[in-house]
Amino acid sequence: MKYFQVYVKPYLKQYSHWIALAILFGVMTVVGSSMLTFTSGYLISSAALQPYNILMLYVPIVLVRTFGISQAVTRYIERLIGHNTVLRILSIMRVSLYRVIEPQALFIRSRFQAGDLLGTLADDIEHLQDVFIRTIFPVIVALFLFASSVVALSLFDWKFALWIGFCLSFVVFVYPLLSLFLMKNNQLKLKESKSNLYTTLTDTIFGLTDWLIRGGQEQFLEKFAKESEQMAQVERKMSYWNQSRELHLRILSCMILIMVGIWAGLAVDAGEIASTYIAAFTLVTLPIIEGLIPVSRAVEKIPTYQESLKRIEMIESNGFEEKYSNVSLGKEADIFVNGLKYRYRGSIEDTIKGIDLSISPGAKVALLGKSGAGKSTLLQILLGELIPTKGQVLINGFAPSDYGEDIYQMISVLNQKPYLFATTVENNICLGNEDATEEEIERVIRQVKLDQYIHSLPKGLATQMGETGALFSGGERQRIALARILLKDTPIVILDEPTVGLDPRIEADLIETIFTTLKDKTVIWVTHHLLGMEKIDQILFMEKGKIALEGNHQLLMKTSERYRSLYELDKG
Repeated sequence: MKYFQVYVKPYLKQYSHWIALAILFGVMTVVGSSMLTFTSGYLISSAALQPYNILMLYVPIVLVRTFGISQAVTRYIERLIGHNTVLRILSIMRVSLYRVIEPQALFIRSRFQAGDLLGTLADDIEHLQDVFIRTIFPVIVALFLFASSVVALSLFDWKFALWIGFCLSFVVFVYPLLSLFLMKNNQLKLKESKSNLYTTLTDTIFGLTDWLIRGGQEQFLEKFAKESEQMAQVERKMSYWNQSRELHLRILSCMILIMVGIWAGLAVDAGEIASTYIAAFTLVTLPIIEGLIPVSRAVEKIPTYQESLKRIEMIESNGFEEKYSNVSLGKEADIFVNGLKYRYRGSIEDTIKGIDLSISPGAKVALLGKSGAGKSTLLQILLGELIPTKGQVLINGFAPSDYGEDIYQMISVLNQKPYLFATTVENNICLGNEDATEEEIERVIRQVKLDQYIHSLPKGLATQMGETGALFSGGERQRIALARILLKDTPIVILDEPTVGLDPRIEADLIETIFTTLKDKTVIWVTHHLLGMEKIDQILFMEKGKIALEGNHQLLMKTSERYRSLYELDKG
């Protein structure tokens, strides 16, 4: 009920006129269908009795044509108004949800899997359409039809009207509530199964390369088949109930049809109605019951609506508040890591297994280790993209997630392939600070030793770089990305293997440039190479999620045979 008050009721008020109009045309459609059958029955009976005047048939014929046409017209108008109104409501909901999510786009993965989020955006929002079109509208129309049918019949025989009302109540109230009770758990299981299947498939597609590299195809197929079978079992149970319910309601419809036919015959014998109305009263029960049967299908969906609304509410409220106003955005930053652990969802083992670390402002730290040791996971935690399973990471006393998007005012990242846009050199550098002056731009390109080369180009800073900076070499692209970082002037810089793939001479020169220009910054350097370790204050060798070796270059050369071997091997 809480979710109805928040996500449905306000829109019922806001679009009350259009919703009322859609319901009105829905009622007119059912009434038109009922009157079409009623008039057709009367026409057949009148024609069979050979009336003395052709006008006795002409009027019913015109009414049959009128109700036949009006039924299609009102149905079309009802669908047009109803869907237009509901789509307007959904567009508002989508925009509202996007405005909540968009400011936190960089941090969503720390709270939700991609499949969960896509499932909510693609599936849960669509369920809100069904709340109106498949539940609210049909139920209101059915209740009106139920009440009006009983009232209309009471004008001829109120006792029989009460009996028929009792019989129809099984269609309108008993079976819908029974469906809700019996199908609630199955509806939730089906939705959960679909959500799990969607999440598994989406996250697997996003990580397809990793799956192929580590040979996880069979594991995925086995998991996918298992989840598919679970969903199929739930669907079979629901299908069996739906078919059983349909059979019960059809049997009940036949019984009501027979009862109305018998009553009409007795009413004719008693002189209460004309004989031409026997077929009319009997046949009109068919469209009336057809208009009441959808209530069962409409009501049994309520649990899935509640689950969808709950998921939307969870996304809107789960950590997306603006809570970053009191964080410190100083020119210096210290990093404190205490008892850090992280386990990916679905994994049985921690990726990070208890790390303690303290990095003072301006320190130079190197993270070494084989692929899968946990280096990238640690960086994601530092950037607030992942939330620790246990322990804490503090930057100037605040968790990375507390900074929100302001974390990128504290940390810059220079990775293997920095993205450069198909625009000028100056525009690419100014991404670090759009308000940078010409003097500041000249200063940073001079710091990264690109000033002479850029000014030797015919257009200088106005030179186009091409798509992803393709018109420049790998070393030049890295220097331009470094100039961008210098212009941004964050206190922490993460170097995620920025020299991979470069010529050894260019690599050594770039490392020298990086450490010269970043001498006042806190630097965290992730690398597989040991070149340049002499410049590092603290070397951390990670292995299986733990810090296996720790110390500076001189200490490790003296105390660690393993480090000496790796260094000599890497040095060649």
